Amino acid sequence: MLEALTGTGLAASAGLNAYIPLMTMALLARYTDAIDLPSSWSWITNGWTILILAVLLAIEVVADKVPVVDHVNDVVQTFIRPTAGGLVFGAGSASQTVTVSDPGTFFSSHQWVPVLTGTLIALSVHGVKAAARPVVNVTTAGFGAPVASTIEDISSVLLAVLAILLPVLVLVGLALLVWGAVWVFQRRKRRKEAKLAGVETRRLFG
Repeated sequence: MLEALTGTGLAASAGLNAYIPLMTMALLARYTDAIDLPSSWSWITNGWTILILAVLLAIEVVADKVPVVDHVNDVVQTFIRPTAGGLVFGAGSASQTVTVSDPGTFFSSHQWVPVLTGTLIALSVHGVKAAARPVVNVTTAGFGAPVASTIEDISSVLLAVLAILLPVLVLVGLALLVWGAVWVFQRRKRRKEAKLAGVETRRLFG
């Protein structure tokens, strides 16, 4: 159960920022005993791997805080975040996901299940994030983008750390994400209704 929560928290974190859970796992595995990764994940603790992740993370953090650029970044990340989510869920649940000794056993041994699960979780979180950002940008004239992005980055870090150190608390984080998703879709629904009301008013009085 705790392993599943760890994988879920890491995948949700990847849905917000693909590189934060990878970096968190790499640093904790290299410098602490907080996480014992599967042997196939030993590459992530390599110094060069950590450096590459740091560069990618820096680019992602900056790009996500610039209006318009953040939307383009979300489009690109539609492929990256779910992939990262599948990988970190697999690693978090102690499943081999990057290198298997016999590729043919990947499906027959159900090693694909945690990968698919993590991919779907990360894709769902990413979808909510991508849907929320245009609403924030429009309602704040773009000034809310860096604030929203910073909150998302902090949430991603907290989810990743809690997933490894206190996986039970991941449930609280997931509950907050669900609440955020409901708020986003309600806000978008109200905006559409307001636009429709405006169109009807112009038709009647225009």
